[in-house]
Amino acid sequence: MSKRLITGLLFISPWIVGFLAFTLYPILASLYYSLCDYRILSPPRFVGLANYSTLVRDEYFWRSLFNTAFMFIELPIAVALGIGIAMLLNQAVRGLPFFRTIFYLPAIVPTVAVSMLWLWMFNPDLGLMNAGLSKFGLPTFGWLVDPKSAKPAFIVMDLWGVGGGMIIYLASLQGVPQHLVEAAALDGAGTLSRIRHVTLPAISPVIFFMVVTGMIGLFQYFTQAFIMTSPRGGPEHSTLFYALYLFQNAFEYFKMGYACAMGWILFVISVIATIVVFRTSARWVYYEEER
Repeated sequence: MSKRLITGLLFISPWIVGFLAFTLYPILASLYYSLCDYRILSPPRFVGLANYSTLVRDEYFWRSLFNTAFMFIELPIAVALGIGIAMLLNQAVRGLPFFRTIFYLPAIVPTVAVSMLWLWMFNPDLGLMNAGLSKFGLPTFGWLVDPKSAKPAFIVMDLWGVGGGMIIYLASLQGVPQHLVEAAALDGAGTLSRIRHVTLPAISPVIFFMVVTGMIGLFQYFTQAFIMTSPRGGPEHSTLFYALYLFQNAFEYFKMGYACAMGWILFVISVIATIVVFRTSARWVYYEEER
């Protein structure tokens, strides 16, 4: 082994040790514990696939999976809204830095603070949401205390912070080749046609990135529901998201083996969903060398 190789390994050894101790080992340990009846206070007892078979018959497992899947309604809305706002803020108008700041500010507010703010906003009696709706003569909602409106309430709250994605779309719009836009205009393409055939294809790699990361984030939806509704998932378990139910099993019921099995099922679902998106990306994602 050469001296240069040894020196290089010594330099990266902190990362290697950290990866083995804090990433690889926990992953392999969770896989083993998912095959065990592990209650923390007692040694793990190997039970094979019993945890997985129990999950298939668990009513709350399927309820949490449905609640999490419902939140995916938010993804296309967030992408469309982020792109739309970014296009508006990409225009040369006065006060542009001010408007960009206003739209981006909600994205940097901590999740806990946002949750506490919207907990008051969604108050059925004193909240601003119902106050605004009633002022315009629109029907009001129970929001977080009504099973029918609890999940849509989280979607409304998340869309308030769409500025985080907006700033990324705005940066990508700066790189759209202007000569293609001008050529399309000279050929008689209207505004909507230029957006559809030039702008969106040009920023499609960024849209693809935001779809994948947004999808993975929705699979792990937890903090807002934990703070704003009861740890058991709000009215009639309407906000019992998958990650919240996993947390319950691990840290309330101390069924660590069961929780690990849920974690691995979520991992498999996330991988399958990501592969599907990657496979379909060839139809709608365009890169510079392809144009």
